[in-house]
Amino acid sequence: MNSLKDTRVLTEAALTIALAFVLGLIKVFQMPFGGSISLEMIPLILLALRQGAPVGIIAGTAYGLLNLAVEPFIVHPIQVIFDYPLAFGVLGLAGLFPPTVRGAIVGAIVAVLARFVCHFVSGVVFFASYAPDGWNPLIYSAAYNAAYLIPSLIVVLLIVVPLLRALEGARPSARQMRLRQSAAH
Repeated sequence: MNSLKDTRVLTEAALTIALAFVLGLIKVFQMPFGGSISLEMIPLILLALRQGAPVGIIAGTAYGLLNLAVEPFIVHPIQVIFDYPLAFGVLGLAGLFPPTVRGAIVGAIVAVLARFVCHFVSGVVFFASYAPDGWNPLIYSAAYNAAYLIPSLIVVLLIVVPLLRALEGARPSARQMRLRQSAAH
């Protein structure tokens, strides 16, 4: 947690949240009851890879609360937790993996899968009534959330890996430097 006391890390996290907010306003596709294909996950996952899971989780949670304040879709207080701070906070799990190409790919998949689980649970518990007649709520929630999270994951993978490489060359984070030095020994 020492990285949370570093001014550079805090600044990077604040800029990440702001960039995620702006990118979240640009929607490629908007689902009728929430969820969209947008670019908001890119800076959050990139931050987690660069600075680690604790920073990524805190920034993702903060972004989720900001997203809630701006575009709320509320049916129950527990649903709010699953669909906003938790769903974006788990994107920080990408920081459990090293900031390498392989780590970025696996980390992004794990992070988006964790977000999917949050929205899936919320969908089954709180949005089952939106399912078309004859649809099992489990299948409906899985299909609904996969419809925007799978394309979003593909976009994340196509953009995060080259960005991570570019940032590592231009200005590696302290975490990237530590991991680079430990790999050299």
